[in-house]
Amino acid sequence: MYADRKGIPLTRATVRLRHDRIHAQDCERCETERGLLSRISREIELEGDLDDDQRARLMLIADKCPVHRTLSSEIAWE
Repeated sequence: MYADRKGIPLTRATVRLRHDRIHAQDCERCETERGLLSRISREIELEGDLDDDQRARLMLIADKCPVHRTLSSEIAWE
């Protein structure tokens, strides 16, 4: 949607996610200190006649996506 609005020649975007469980003690950047945590790894492949600036901008926009922000934040269940 962003690429279309900005006229960026993106022909395809492929997003791959991988879910793992890790021990909290093995996570240096996590707030949780005990138990198991979910770790989600993301790989984004952008296709099209894109220059480096366009690729960088699209990756920056991907980091602002509401789904990415939800999955990359700590979630408290009630």
